[in-house]
Amino acid sequence: MKEACGVVAVSYPGREVSRLVFDALYALQHRGQESAGMASANHETVTVVKDMGLVSAVFNDRSLTALDGQQVIGHTRYSTQGDLGWHAAQPVFRSQGSFGFALAHNGNLTNTDVLAERAGMLPGLLLTDTDVVAELLAAAMESGQTLAGAMSTVLPLVEGAFCFVLVEEGRVHGIRDPHGFRPLCLGRFGGVDAPEGWALASESPALDVMGATFVREVAPGELVTIEGTTCSSTQLLTPAESTKLCIFEFVYFARPDAVLAGREVHGARRRTGELLARQSPVDADLVMGVPDSGVPAAEGYALASGIPFGQGLVKNRYIGRTFITPDQGARARGVRRKLNPLRENIFGKRLIVVDDSIVRGTTTRAIVTMLRDAGATEVHLRISSPPFRWPCFYGIDTPTRDELLASHRSIDEIRDFLGCDSIAYVALEDLVEAIGAPTAGFCDACLTGRYPTRVPLVVRGTTGAKA
Repeated sequence: MKEACGVVAVSYPGREVSRLVFDALYALQHRGQESAGMASANHETVTVVKDMGLVSAVFNDRSLTALDGQQVIGHTRYSTQGDLGWHAAQPVFRSQGSFGFALAHNGNLTNTDVLAERAGMLPGLLLTDTDVVAELLAAAMESGQTLAGAMSTVLPLVEGAFCFVLVEEGRVHGIRDPHGFRPLCLGRFGGVDAPEGWALASESPALDVMGATFVREVAPGELVTIEGTTCSSTQLLTPAESTKLCIFEFVYFARPDAVLAGREVHGARRRTGELLARQSPVDADLVMGVPDSGVPAAEGYALASGIPFGQGLVKNRYIGRTFITPDQGARARGVRRKLNPLRENIFGKRLIVVDDSIVRGTTTRAIVTMLRDAGATEVHLRISSPPFRWPCFYGIDTPTRDELLASHRSIDEIRDFLGCDSIAYVALEDLVEAIGAPTAGFCDACLTGRYPTRVPLVVRGTTGAKA
């Protein structure tokens, strides 16, 4: 799996806004490691700086100084559609008259081909779904509409998952799709009665690192416009009957210190481990988590089971997440570069190994082999999400269904493939209970095959006409 992108938008008059956005992108680096970019609007133009690589590689003191506007948006990317190169990095810019606008996107659209045809874009010119939306917005503005007016014309045509942030002269905008697949939150600089500026970000820790106070989550279909120190809100798109926040934000994607649906992610992961221990107990000597997102659930499992919690793997913090590598052989080698066993803790022990999910199984299989080679006598896998059986079309780059380990294998067949002594997944109802947000709704299509919107037809490993 690859993660959802990260977006930021800040309006803070009198401050070096690009440096605040730089800090926020650092806090969102886990959401995309392929490219990073910013767009800054001053009174003369919109300046865009973007490149391939991590935030620290793309920006330096010189480039941040050049981004001197009081309204800035930022983006960290991984690709779900289109080109992997520099031209597909975000934000994207469109010139309109003497000025223009820039746009950054977190999510994935499911009707890109239809939108591209409407925009008159040839297939060979299609870079990303973000480019298509930018082209449609620019076309609407050519007829005399403002950027906000163009959004009201174009965005009702857009299907799928999106959180857009946009910057133009004097203002930034943020909007979330009607289902709320991807998170977006609002923060404030200064006091309640006299705000000095405002910010939007994919996750609340990005607000924390900038020194902004978390105000609330942006509602599905809501357009937030920030102009100077003024923040206004419009329900631009009719919200769906229930929110469909991606449930994997709680399992894996979001930082543990993020607040989603009013709940801190770390606590939800720990409670998932507790329920998993009650649901699928096993005798063992040590409970360990696969760093990093498996650790809170492992802590919960140990607490509920009474089995000691300990470390069994050391993570190299300077290596990116292994799902980004392009093939299974590279992913397996990446596991050895990224994780190494603590042999004294493992040797002669019966281990309960807690991880967040299994997609293809390549990484998990390599971990089981590594632990056995280090002297573990038994390896029992406990997974803090249900089996991943269906592709995602809403912003997670997952394989075709034939490549998903659990799509057409029984639990026993999965156990034999991975080489572990036992395996158990948390039940979906227990995962929802652990999150503890009774008024929230979640998208669980990758687990159940119940897609909230129209998606490409999925038959085994193939895609075809719209369903």
